[in-house]
Amino acid sequence: MYPIIAKRLNPAAVPGPQEITMASPQARSRAGWARNSTAWEKRSLRPDRAQSEQAGAKNQPRASRQIPKISPERAGRYQKSAQSEQADSTPAPPQLPSHAPYLLIGGGTASFAAARSIRARDPGAKVLIVTDEPDLPYMRPPLSKELWFSDDPSVTETLRFKQWNGKERSIYFQPPSFYIDPEHLTGAENGGVAVLVNKKVVHMDVRGNKVKLDDGTEISYEKCLIATGGVPRNLQVIERAGEEVMKRTSLFRKIEDFKSLENVSRKAESITIIGGGFLGSELACALGRKAAESGLEVVQMFPEKGNMGKVLPEYLSNWTTEKVKKEVFPDFSHRLSFSFSEGRSTAVGLEPNVDLAKSAGLEVDSDFGGYRVNAELQARSNIWVAGDAACFYDIRLGRRRVEHHDHAVVSGRLAGENMTGASKPYWHQSMFWSDLGPDVGYEAIGIVDSSLPTVGVFAKATAKDTPKAATEKSGTGIRSESETEDTAASPVASAAPAPAVENKDEYGKGVIFYLRDKVVVGIILWNVFNRMPIARKIIKDGEEHADLNEVAKLFNIHED
Repeated sequence: MYPIIAKRLNPAAVPGPQEITMASPQARSRAGWARNSTAWEKRSLRPDRAQSEQAGAKNQPRASRQIPKISPERAGRYQKSAQSEQADSTPAPPQLPSHAPYLLIGGGTASFAAARSIRARDPGAKVLIVTDEPDLPYMRPPLSKELWFSDDPSVTETLRFKQWNGKERSIYFQPPSFYIDPEHLTGAENGGVAVLVNKKVVHMDVRGNKVKLDDGTEISYEKCLIATGGVPRNLQVIERAGEEVMKRTSLFRKIEDFKSLENVSRKAESITIIGGGFLGSELACALGRKAAESGLEVVQMFPEKGNMGKVLPEYLSNWTTEKVKKEVFPDFSHRLSFSFSEGRSTAVGLEPNVDLAKSAGLEVDSDFGGYRVNAELQARSNIWVAGDAACFYDIRLGRRRVEHHDHAVVSGRLAGENMTGASKPYWHQSMFWSDLGPDVGYEAIGIVDSSLPTVGVFAKATAKDTPKAATEKSGTGIRSESETEDTAASPVASAAPAPAVENKDEYGKGVIFYLRDKVVVGIILWNVFNRMPIARKIIKDGEEHADLNEVAKLFNIHED
């Protein structure tokens, strides 16, 4: 769920006109060039020669002033020289490739995973990524997690952060040196990956195997991946509220949204987060910790009865809400308030981007949204879809559409493999995770929907049962990078007996099973880490279990 953020600015913190009229770097550069050009013109003649020529011209009658005669041959040479100098001083626009063997539409995680997969199986492949964003491929989770906990005042510029394990990294998957320039892609002897930024594909000719960009450029392809992701939904009540409300409201998904919200949080008196899902709750916690230092008022609004109410069982959602209030704001709990609505729930989430469906003649799923593809993520013989925009057939759980980072990694990688002839079905269940700060986190897999019957098995948490401790132990920060490579063949249950939990309302750590027709279709590991391969195997087996308390022992939750 993507939250909508409204802010109330502190009038004293709003810059005055004199503070915002500074010219852009490009404008200052052009102004400097003009000054230098004028100075150059004045210095082009030696002072003594300039003065004598000006004096001579002043004393000479107008009629006697004659222009020196130049032969036609010499004049032609001057003209060609001037034209050559003018051509050299005007940089030619970059020549975009007219053809890309592998064309990836969208510049997010799924596209990058596909590009890396394609190059792994076809080392000489030429891959072109087209994105309407100004940035190279980057990971989105830190935008609502680690970046907010950085002590670096220039974090909005560097976009570097410390993971829970203390290691620093960039939000970008690879530095610019990893990619080649788009204009060099066609002639690249060893192939490579090029990224075309600030360009949007507006039309797709499936029969002609080509696309048209928003500037009219056409690019043909042999194989194409659509990984256009989605856009956050807005609330109709906000859209109809008028310009003043819209001006103070923003959606949150991209780097520019993070920069904008971080800047507003320094000047605003109050920020309201509308949304109680993963992203809304993460942002509320991140801003809440900042409120303890700056006095910022943070309000989170959602229609459910508690945080993550559409995912967690009601009792755990309520417990989480209270825990967030106490732990995120130990001394400022009054600064985080929750607003509930007993009326109709307003759907605020992600809308899959299917703008190309009409021109391409691709099917959009009426139930889940997104491009409808088969188990191999194919929409046509040479067109694949991955990430948030793909409504795929899961051979274990049926048709689905998933909106999480790890799914983008898994589906993008699978699409890349299939684009190079692998013909593999989607069977590897992707996981997703959410951290409410360094001390509370969970990982999930499969279908986790609070409307399904659930069985929870819990134990008392210890100091090592936190996201921070888990990443320090594993040495990884983005958990999907390691989890998606792990497998579990035959998990062995812990021999330790399950101790009785003294306080039935204590949910420090545990396992929540989601059931459909008595079969486990989803699992949440609550402050239990590095056990995802076991959960993946339980869902893959698809068996009925007489006693889920025994199954929970496979995760060793009762061991200290």
